[in-house]
Amino acid sequence: MVMPRKGSRLITVDGTAYRWRVRHKPTRGRGDTWSPLSFTAERAEEPGGVLVVSLPCARPDNSFGERTITVRPVLVGGCIRRAVEEGWNPGQPGASFSLTVTEDELTVLLGEPPQYMIPFLWGMIPEGGGIADLPRCTQIWSRDTSQP
Repeated sequence: MVMPRKGSRLITVDGTAYRWRVRHKPTRGRGDTWSPLSFTAERAEEPGGVLVVSLPCARPDNSFGERTITVRPVLVGGCIRRAVEEGWNPGQPGASFSLTVTEDELTVLLGEPPQYMIPFLWGMIPEGGGIADLPRCTQIWSRDTSQP
């Protein structure tokens, strides 16, 4: 499995450069079932095995109103370290290495409790928020109906 370069970001973890990316579109092959937010990572130079990380929350564009988080570099770096500890060899070609992050592990990997967001109408509201939080929303879909 080779990770596409388009849309990937660079991160250096313990002196090694990696590329990582969140899939741009959700997988629809399984019908309308919920699928977790996930991202992939591989070494930037001489890539070998690909790391596939599955998080305990939904994608931001989920249609079920499930909570989500922003995948930040601190989380990516923590997941890469955890995967290496669990046996991922990023320089060895072969099948992808899967890492499933639990709810409890998120806090450890982030160094703080996760800040969940919930899709609401055309944007995101912080978990536990309400109508008063709308000015702080982050727009995730264009309101321009002329685009597909």
